[in-house]
Amino acid sequence: MTSHVLGGAFVPHAPQFFTMPETEDPDTVARVRAVAGRIGEALAALEPDVWIVIANDHVNQFFLHCTPAFALHTGAEVRGSFAGREFRHEVASATAHGVIRHLQSEGFDPAFTSTAEIDYAFGIPLAHLGVDAPIVPLYVNAYVPPQPSMERCYAFGQALARALAAIDVRAVVIASGGMSHFPGTERYSEPDLEFDKALLEPLGRGQLRALLSFDERRLDATGNVELRCWAIGAGAIGERVPDVVQLDPSWHHIYGSLGWFAPRAEPAGAPHYPPVHAERVALTRILHLLSNSASERARYVGDPVGYAAAAGLGADETEALAALDMERMRALGVHPMVPFLARLQIDHERAG
Repeated sequence: MTSHVLGGAFVPHAPQFFTMPETEDPDTVARVRAVAGRIGEALAALEPDVWIVIANDHVNQFFLHCTPAFALHTGAEVRGSFAGREFRHEVASATAHGVIRHLQSEGFDPAFTSTAEIDYAFGIPLAHLGVDAPIVPLYVNAYVPPQPSMERCYAFGQALARALAAIDVRAVVIASGGMSHFPGTERYSEPDLEFDKALLEPLGRGQLRALLSFDERRLDATGNVELRCWAIGAGAIGERVPDVVQLDPSWHHIYGSLGWFAPRAEPAGAPHYPPVHAERVALTRILHLLSNSASERARYVGDPVGYAAAAGLGADETEALAALDMERMRALGVHPMVPFLARLQIDHERAG
């Protein structure tokens, strides 16, 4: 099935991008804005029907009254403000409702809202990416225990991708948050740069499931509770190599930016262990017998050419069997473990 997730991005949303205190390095901010602008232009060129924007709530909308693991906005529009900036975006309400219905059919029960606002976690990436198209905001609980696990977030992202396919909506997925930072704590000036560098290595190779290796304690210890948003994005995007990877450290945040917008590449080459092809079943069965039957091996060792000729195989298969030619069998598409084990046994008996 063709993916309806055309591309996506993981981007930071530090409030300093808008407040710009004296302690903020303007060159660092400029780099973050520039790479987001580049990614945004590339994603817009894909002409998605909707932008799914995944961000954590900063204990603003969901805290004491109700704290859902996941919540989708279903209103006609969403508004918010921060540091003198006003946010206002059209919400693809029909898409949001369709996604929710599909998620419910898969056993997820996300909350939904028609009136919740957005803060800088949404507003900054939308501004930096230059998004002026319909969006679906997805709020994630990153800061109030008990938070959803990374496994649950990744599975939610996978279900989100299936939902988009089910309702035939083409989307790009933006995951906002991270990397390492400790807002409001004694470790605010101690982000874990080495952890983030190590994590970006597999992500840069397209190994997005690397995010699943971190439990709640590890996320908290490294200042990466917001990576739950990235895990949802990873589940939706799939194992794809990003087109852009950039890391910009700051004294209080580590800014990670990744973007996916090139066409999805098909896996290169054949696997080492292919399925058993229908046209090779007869040869595979004979090789399996040679692997497991001493009497069959005795018949073969006594007259390999005659044994192969009597097997009723095609010419290429007959020659390969008579010689136990591993290279030719691989070229024919035979699962290599079967002739390997057959030859191992036969060579041993011949040597004996």
